[in-house]
Amino acid sequence: MNTKRIFDLCLVLISLPVVLPVFVGIALLIRVKIGSPVFFIQTRPGLNAKPFKMIKFRSMSDTRDEAGQLLPDDQRLGKFGRFLRSTSLDELPELINVLKGEMSLVGPRPLLMEYIDLYTEEQARRHDALPGITGWAQVNGRNTISWEDKFKLDVWYVDNRNFWLDLKILLITIKKVFVREGVSAQGDATMPKFKGSKK
Repeated sequence: MNTKRIFDLCLVLISLPVVLPVFVGIALLIRVKIGSPVFFIQTRPGLNAKPFKMIKFRSMSDTRDEAGQLLPDDQRLGKFGRFLRSTSLDELPELINVLKGEMSLVGPRPLLMEYIDLYTEEQARRHDALPGITGWAQVNGRNTISWEDKFKLDVWYVDNRNFWLDLKILLITIKKVFVREGVSAQGDATMPKFKGSKK
């Protein structure tokens, strides 16, 4: 077991007395305000792009149009859902993924499986590290920077990762969560879909 894994486990286990009551409270509020299921589970690419089931708190309703199609994200993301996202509380269940060894506290964010074939060879190197709940791109613009800049930051992290950098990212993340910076790109609930870069 490497140092990073030990650090992740220790920090998660130490935080459990505080995290568990918050976890239960949010789950109950989601059940009342948004409905079931409480969790949003989606397959994402992990280390070496190996698929895993990422767990988040549900933040959007299942509201559909007259044809039975789901409405756009920004129309299904209500006030409570926006609060969960702006505070990053929707990410809390990913601690389960960290305990399972599928994610780390710090690393490139796990994106959609459909993006894998769209990456350049350089961008694909973001999968050379465990995905994280937060990362270098998240503390340097999050959803307000371009996909290309985000991937450059991810690859930079992969090449420069170390204990002190992880600690720095975690501390900056705490600050950014409180000021709620970079939650969404202009005109989108989060980010527009990645459609590929020029190779």
